[in-house]
Amino acid sequence: MPSEKLYREFQNLERKVQLILSENKRLKDELNDTRTENGMLKDKMKSQEANLNTFQDQVKINKLVNNTVVSEGDSAQLKEAIDSYVKEIDKCIAHLAE
Repeated sequence: MPSEKLYREFQNLERKVQLILSENKRLKDELNDTRTENGMLKDKMKSQEANLNTFQDQVKINKLVNNTVVSEGDSAQLKEAIDSYVKEIDKCIAHLAE
């Protein structure tokens, strides 16, 4: 009869080990999902920071242009030059974001 008791205890331990292994797998899967989500959120944050920097640069340029007094003919050239600078800055920011 003691062997029946040992057998039941063994079965009980085996069931507990299976539960622990199952929980361990679930936690590993959850950790992997969380890491993936964390990576995606970091990428999104970097992208938004780059966008924010672009907008801040554009605001600074607009303030500079608004404070600069130029003639009608010069303003078109100035606008083209600033647009060119903004495009270059955007390219640099995109390159740095990679």
